[in-house]
Amino acid sequence: MGEIGAKRWNFGANEVVERSSSLSIREYLNTLISNLDEGGTRPVIALGHGDPSPFPRFSTDPSAVKAICDAVSSTKFNNYSSASGIPVARKAVAEYLSRDLSYQISPNDVHITSGCLQAIEILISALANPGANILLPRPTYPMYDSRASFSQLEVRYFDLLPENGWDVDLDAVEALADDNTVAIVVVNPCNPCGNVFSRQHLQKIAETACKLGILLIADEVYDHYAFGDKPFVSMAEFAEIVPVVLLGAISKRWFVPGWRLGWMVTLDPHCIMKDSGFVQSLTNVINISTDAVTFIQGAIPEILGNTKEEFFSVKLEKMRECAEICYEEIMKIPCITCPSKPEGSMFTMVKLNMSLLEDISDDLDFCCKLAKEESLIILPGRAVGLKNWLRITFAIELDLLIDGFSRLKNFSQRHSKKKP
Repeated sequence: MGEIGAKRWNFGANEVVERSSSLSIREYLNTLISNLDEGGTRPVIALGHGDPSPFPRFSTDPSAVKAICDAVSSTKFNNYSSASGIPVARKAVAEYLSRDLSYQISPNDVHITSGCLQAIEILISALANPGANILLPRPTYPMYDSRASFSQLEVRYFDLLPENGWDVDLDAVEALADDNTVAIVVVNPCNPCGNVFSRQHLQKIAETACKLGILLIADEVYDHYAFGDKPFVSMAEFAEIVPVVLLGAISKRWFVPGWRLGWMVTLDPHCIMKDSGFVQSLTNVINISTDAVTFIQGAIPEILGNTKEEFFSVKLEKMRECAEICYEEIMKIPCITCPSKPEGSMFTMVKLNMSLLEDISDDLDFCCKLAKEESLIILPGRAVGLKNWLRITFAIELDLLIDGFSRLKNFSQRHSKKKP
């Protein structure tokens, strides 16, 4: 055994993987969970990640479940999928997305993926030429950062401006870009900020991307999650201005993230992506990637085509109600500030006023102690790129949401600086 132990082995930790993993939300959530009091008697309330699917308030439509069961029992979808998805699924997604557009998307431009996450992985891999860089928002959805780091694609951050309703700092975008910039990512409705971009602002983003000669990646996994004054407008409407790659999934609107069915759509009316060779690179990455599960694909025409509008309107109203309560409760806690009322997605960003707190060093310390003392999980802002902020999700049962804010208020009072 001594000889085996002394031998030099040619494998070990991968520094690139370690660095990429450290950027993930899961790493932060694991840290918070490790700080929970094992002897605590109260149930843990999770306001740190957006998955409302376990809660009866946000159960999926029974017709979607039936569609899955019918697809499995039909035995028509036990085979391998073609790389970009089975034809009926691609056609169904194209028709679904085209309902809200001024033109029709071709099924040939739709690529079915194993959730929106795989679409991000494929897209980043195809963009990651040596020396290239990509523009990401700050605060961000960290999976873009992790995949870019893993693929050794340089990341440059532009700010979302809280004082302007979290609009993109377009001047910063222009200042950051150079001849090696390949793309800009826009998430709308926005995770983590909870804002919805106006049509006018989306057009300005598209015009800026065109001016810079870069691809526009539109992450619309929260499409139609708009419950404020601004309606959801797809970036697909501006594909005539700039080539757009549209990302989406059924995970959020149908409350089924575990079903892992997403899509990536290339909107390229002027053949810019095709002529540059990028479409072929994307196809090559798709060809060496895992296919989406076929029975889920087989159910997609029924899910997208037959879910009644009443299901969406009822769930959106419940999400709006949660957002209202979240905002009202935040206003009662002096040490946190919400720049604007959430109007979309499942999240809001709030700023910590550290000058009002004692025994708290920063946002991570705040969240670790909150987990230990109150069995409440909230994500520290540094996980999404903003130190001394917090990201809060409100997509849970109302009684848990109210209880969670009661715990947050008690914690904040306990750690408030005492007036002399």
